[in-house]
Amino acid sequence: MDFTDSYESWADAHAFYGASLVPAMPNPDDPLGPQKAAWTDRLALGTPNGHLLRRNGLFDSLATGGKLHLLHVTHALEKISQDGALYPSGGCLVGSIYCAPLTATDHGFRPHNLGSYILNREAPAFLAKIGRPDHQPTPLVFELDLPPQAYQGLAGVDYLRLGSIHLAIYTHLEYLLSKAERNQLRETVVSRVKNSTAFLALAAAVAYQGATVEPAAFLRQLDETIPRLPILGYIFFEALSEYAMLHSTSSRTRRLAEIGEFDNWLYKQLLFAVPGMIGRFDLARFRVPDLAAALSAVDPTLDADAAALYLTDRVSHLVAARLFTPGQVPDRWRYTKWEFDSLAAQLGPLLGHLIHRELRTFGRSPDFYFYFDQVKALQAWNYWNHLDIPVPFNGTIPKGEIGINPAYPDLKYRAWRADTDEAGNLHPTEELDLTVTPRLVDLRSTLMRNNQWAPAAA
Repeated sequence: MDFTDSYESWADAHAFYGASLVPAMPNPDDPLGPQKAAWTDRLALGTPNGHLLRRNGLFDSLATGGKLHLLHVTHALEKISQDGALYPSGGCLVGSIYCAPLTATDHGFRPHNLGSYILNREAPAFLAKIGRPDHQPTPLVFELDLPPQAYQGLAGVDYLRLGSIHLAIYTHLEYLLSKAERNQLRETVVSRVKNSTAFLALAAAVAYQGATVEPAAFLRQLDETIPRLPILGYIFFEALSEYAMLHSTSSRTRRLAEIGEFDNWLYKQLLFAVPGMIGRFDLARFRVPDLAAALSAVDPTLDADAAALYLTDRVSHLVAARLFTPGQVPDRWRYTKWEFDSLAAQLGPLLGHLIHRELRTFGRSPDFYFYFDQVKALQAWNYWNHLDIPVPFNGTIPKGEIGINPAYPDLKYRAWRADTDEAGNLHPTEELDLTVTPRLVDLRSTLMRNNQWAPAAA
């Protein structure tokens, strides 16, 4: 996939929230079309906090235009100041500077609850985990001037929809690997899928045929399959996060909903209750053996039985919608020809996700994986600039993750180091002379995946 023919793929990788207000014409070639529409209504209209999917503080700030204030948390201010540059990273926002919204008040900038969690809990816990409790994270305040031509719609990138793009980029770059490496990679991902057909067939039966499945059995089989298909860890995490944020009725969640925010602390607490997640952030290892205990510890208003039913339906739908080739219904598993090219015809997005994941630890992965993600970022920047999107957001659900497009040609911004007062508000103290640079930083140098200070293994 070259730049000139990637526009449609990147459009498919975005969730256009504004369009959810207008009934869409069903695609007769999409067997999941009616189900997707039903899920849109179920999430927005049938949950306590579903109204935030259509109207929230993040969307209001993007629609208002003018000046936009964002929080970026860093552990490496000295290096950033020395280089005079801030580099984007890969991840859910592809090639953006990862930020959270700020709201200007008479008492400073109030951080979104996502930003306050990262600044006050997640980043300090990470630094303590790697043996640097004395090294405090630094909040940076960005002020962006959104140009008049900036896209007025609400298009958020959904990283779960990137499977086809991953596969296309690999196909475009695969000859950077040796023949032996290519064969090994193909055999590895095919074997992973072949040994996971029991769960894939189960999810397909629920999604396409409405099969009735015992939630406990479904979640148990999901848990057993995640090590073979790491993308399922991401899907499970997003589905569980979605359930918690949409269904919580706690006083904290209601208070945040009144100011237009999903309660991000719910899934953050679930995430970091997973052993070993702090200091080695990796959703491929996201597994919750005891759902009832996990939900009860985070929010007693969440019903574990209802959550299990929801996750069975939701994960099955996301597996079909995000991992199967659009328009395909793989149901003849016994007759599958277990070869890469034939498998890609029905499970192309799944293969793409598996390849993308495999390349992190495969052979000459540090180099190849970096080039792979750099091409992906270039395509994303190209698409965002084509659509005039200076600040993309995570579109799996608008929970507050927003980024700065470092390649936007009309990007006007200022940045300050900031201090936090007792109320948690931020106050800019020192303007920084730095440039947001469209060149990916190695994932190993980012805050949540940086192991440069980690104690050496015994």
